[in-house]
Amino acid sequence: MSIEAWAITVLVVSFSVLLALNVPVAFCMGISTLLGIMVAGDLPSFLIVAQRMATGIDSFALLAIPFFILSGLFMERGGIARRLIDFANVVVGRFRGGLAFANILTCMLFGSISGSASAAVCSVGGFMIPVMNKMGYDRDFNTSVTVTAATTGLLIPPSNIMIVYSLATGGMVSIAALFIAGVLPGILMGLGLMAVAGVVSIRNKYGKGEKFAFTDGIKRFFGAIPALLLIVIVLGGILSGVFTATEASAIAVVYAFILSVFVYREVKLSEIPAILLKSAVTTSVVFLLIATSMAMSWFLALENVPQNLSAFLLGLTDSKIVILLIINILLLIVGMFMDMTPAVLIFTPIFLPVLKKFGVDPLHFGIIMIINLCIGLCTPPVGTVLFLGCGIGGTSVTKVMRYVLPFFAAMLVALFICTYVPEVSLALPRWLGLIK
Repeated sequence: MSIEAWAITVLVVSFSVLLALNVPVAFCMGISTLLGIMVAGDLPSFLIVAQRMATGIDSFALLAIPFFILSGLFMERGGIARRLIDFANVVVGRFRGGLAFANILTCMLFGSISGSASAAVCSVGGFMIPVMNKMGYDRDFNTSVTVTAATTGLLIPPSNIMIVYSLATGGMVSIAALFIAGVLPGILMGLGLMAVAGVVSIRNKYGKGEKFAFTDGIKRFFGAIPALLLIVIVLGGILSGVFTATEASAIAVVYAFILSVFVYREVKLSEIPAILLKSAVTTSVVFLLIATSMAMSWFLALENVPQNLSAFLLGLTDSKIVILLIINILLLIVGMFMDMTPAVLIFTPIFLPVLKKFGVDPLHFGIIMIINLCIGLCTPPVGTVLFLGCGIGGTSVTKVMRYVLPFFAAMLVALFICTYVPEVSLALPRWLGLIK
């Protein structure tokens, strides 16, 4: 076995062992990369890893991430979730299983505003799951609805993971195009989840529907308008060229601050230091993941892993349909064991060259990858959003899984449609002139 093969073997084995020992993913990547470089020899391993980590986060576009994280925290604590729930109830609450529909619609709206599936689970689930419990819905069903619906917000802009994907492509795909490309797939996934929730609710006779007086509906609608305007401001500003995605993130912070502190008045000035501290901690975790991921990606590229894997996959078949199926399966497996950020940074440079040879648009592949990894957030054994939702819902993963499976099926159908019907992702960006 050659030195290069030994180096890659050491990297993969050490990464797998550390991951199995429950070592944080960022440390798994950093340590395994360091060991791989040591085995490869002829390189100052510690210096190389440090340099690659530093240069990996030296990007202006990445400034958008801490700003969107901070704006999401203001949104989470500022009473915005409750007002979006009131608005969603007016829209879909009158149907059988209306609270389940309202839960999904609120998660779509709040997840897109905050850019975080975890924030959506905490904010929406913390309010909706107890309400649904009191109205006779099964606790495990309520949790499964919240967990799966929370991931749709990662497709509907703005989304931090889309910024990371743009970085992973080396700027080949613009953030604005990614934001717009995720709108229709996010709506498609949300509608699929609603279809499942409707069938389950009818079968189990959950919720008789709730009727609202016209004046009450108008009041709830206007109460949610300030929160909904954030999406309009961010996307409208980016698409009109008034500001970049990074500048939009800073504007989102200012808007969320004003909304939470002065309009809704649910965040006190004394709470702001704690919010800033939490955003700093979250940002540091994300950036450490990005830094170590970039170091690992550099080493894999140095050892020609993407080229070798590309040649292997191209040798298996010359069918675009089969290649897309294989890569979807691999990404679903990756999503079960790895967080979204490192998965995007590591596997984008590996799979994208393969798909480009089959004529797959990098923008289209980005949406495919994000949908796969969204499903992974709801999948054991790692499933961050799944475990968080079970904790909030006061239930266990084993109890929730029987309800989650039908929602998985809906998400897989949405993935299949988005994979083999590229226009679902590309139609809006093309229509707006963001791509040719």
